[in-house]
Amino acid sequence: MNELKLPEGPLVTVEWLNEFKSHPNVKIVEAKMKPIGAPNDWESGFKILGAVMMDINADFSVLDTDLPHMMPSEEYFSKAAQNIGIDNDSVIVVYDQVGTYGSPRGWWSFRAMGHSHVYVLNGGFPAWQKAGFETENAEWPEVPVGDFTANKNTSLLYESEDVVGVLGNKTVQIMDARSQGRFDATAPEPRAGLRGGHIPGSVCLPWQKVQDGIFMKSKEELASLFNEFNLGNKKLVMSCGSGVTASVIALAAEIAGYPNAAVYDGSWAEWGMPNDRWPVEV
Repeated sequence: MNELKLPEGPLVTVEWLNEFKSHPNVKIVEAKMKPIGAPNDWESGFKILGAVMMDINADFSVLDTDLPHMMPSEEYFSKAAQNIGIDNDSVIVVYDQVGTYGSPRGWWSFRAMGHSHVYVLNGGFPAWQKAGFETENAEWPEVPVGDFTANKNTSLLYESEDVVGVLGNKTVQIMDARSQGRFDATAPEPRAGLRGGHIPGSVCLPWQKVQDGIFMKSKEELASLFNEFNLGNKKLVMSCGSGVTASVIALAAEIAGYPNAAVYDGSWAEWGMPNDRWPVEV
């Protein structure tokens, strides 16, 4: 077996994963997250050989809240990760069924819970399948329980009070992955009852801009894109509609050389609710 060579950045290619997929430390994780507007048959019915399922809207989310797929407690996350065979020394490769959509949320979730060796398969299952690498029916049998223990990294996981605490702070930049129309309140929010606009001081970086089809854009392209915002050494906090595409632009920032961007977990699903606590700009 080839000696495991860890990637330099947060992405792995399908060729890298095919080479190291049988290494005992490598755990292949499919992040299940249905894209907004996707048809009911959005899943292929197949998976990468040996993959386990990370259902973001079920086992890896708080279920007793009206907010979508909020991160659970350390104890809850630990149990969910253990149940899919994740160990503290696992090298996790996350992919998804549509390209690079739910997988960045899985990547960020494990990092926010203290796991360092976690990567995203660039292009996801479509890229794997197109390359002709081995797949199997999407069945999810039980696997040996892992020993992963979560240790929350609060610098990566922002709650609403954390965002309030950095409003007006010139050393922090909030970036919003929603469309320009939603950011400017000229397009409606998909969730009923939410206010229009954006968090004061935030800037708009629609998540589609950091991707080239099913793949993330190159390091050079992303560095050029982020450099347009004159970020310097600012701490980045990513927001979106519900914390999923915020993870996409957090991944893009990591690739571009702006590491350790935080994600505001509640995002606009929380901040946009009618209230007097959280100010809005239009």
